[in-house]
Parts: sequence; structure tokens; C-alpha cells
Amino acid sequence: MAAKVQIKDAGTNPRGIPYAPFVDKVEDYVSSRAEVDGTMKSFQEMISKYQFMEVNTQRRAAGLKEKIPDIRKTLDMVQFLKSRKLDSDPLETTFELNETLYARAEIPPTDEVYLWLGANVMLSYPVAEAETLLESKLSTAQHSLDNCEEDLDFLREQITTLEVATARVYNWEITMKRKEKSERGDVEGDGDPKRILPSR
Repeated sequence: MAAKVQIKDAGTNPRGIPYAPFVDKVEDYVSSRAEVDGTMKSFQEMISKYQFMEVNTQRRAAGLKEKIPDIRKTLDMVQFLKSRKLDSDPLETTFELNETLYARAEIPPTDEVYLWLGANVMLSYPVAEAETLLESKLSTAQHSLDNCEEDLDFLREQITTLEVATARVYNWEITMKRKEKSERGDVEGDGDPKRILPSR
């Protein structure tokens, strides 16, 4: 017989991840021992899906944690360039060519910067516009990271809920087995021909 596991109007979190079913009464999900295997399989499939989402979310969060410091550092530099007067002396600095090689350069006052956008694309922006763009990107990345961390907590809660549900269904099956065994023992005892009747 097919299991009756369903998420009954459980709703979702803000990113659309569904809540796991909370098993308060096992009888709401299984009505006989014949449905236990199907129910346990459904719970395990849901746990696997949550774990898959957890791994993907962890990867996304790790990427954002690497990206945010780079955006913040670039924004700091743009704000520094913006603060310099156009009649200031050139700024002497070093910049990285690769992991072990740096070059020296002089940066004159400027009202224009070049930003890497990814995919080998670099565009020129006025300093003020670059600052606005980077602030927006930083805010978006931080918000995405906050969402990832919230989703990770949510996913762990759902996995725990399903593990508890699995344990409850398993314990219910054990209880039913013992009950059935006990009832069979009572029936066999009632028909025992060796039972001695009291003498008068």
C-alpha cells in the first residue's frame, strides 16, 4: 500500500524552501505497518533533498564570503580616489601583477575608474557612479549572504524534524509488532489444551 506522506499546507520560508512535515501523531501518516516502509522511504528522500540544498547553499555562502571583502576593498579605493582633489600631487603606490610580483605606479588625481565586471570585461565609470555601483553590489552580496545563513539554519531544522519523524515512525512500528505478538500469544494461550481445570 502506498504511503500517505504529504506536506499538508506546511508553507515555505521566504526563499520558497518547504517546511518538513512535523509528525505529532504517527497515525496521521501511517494507518498500518504495511505503510511504514513507504513512509520511511519518503522521509529519507526528503532528507536527501534538504541535504542537497544545504550543500549548494554552503557553496554559495562560501563564494559570497570570498567576494564581499574584494568588493569592500574596491569600494574603499574608489572612495579614496574620490576624496582626492584634482590639483593634488600624483599618488605613488604598488599594484599586484600576480601572487608574487608587484609593480610601482603613480596615480594622478582622476574622476574616472575602470572596474572588472567579470567574464574578462572591464568598463570605465565616473568615480561617483562607480561608488554607487559598488555600494549596491556590496549591499546585494551582504543581503544574499544573510539569506544563505538563514536558509542554512532553516535547512538544518528541517533535517532534524525529519530525523525525529523517522524515529517516531520506527518506534511506532516496533510498538505495533510487540502488540501484535502479545495478542497472538493471548489467543494461543486461550486455546491451550493443557490447561488444568480446578477440581471440585
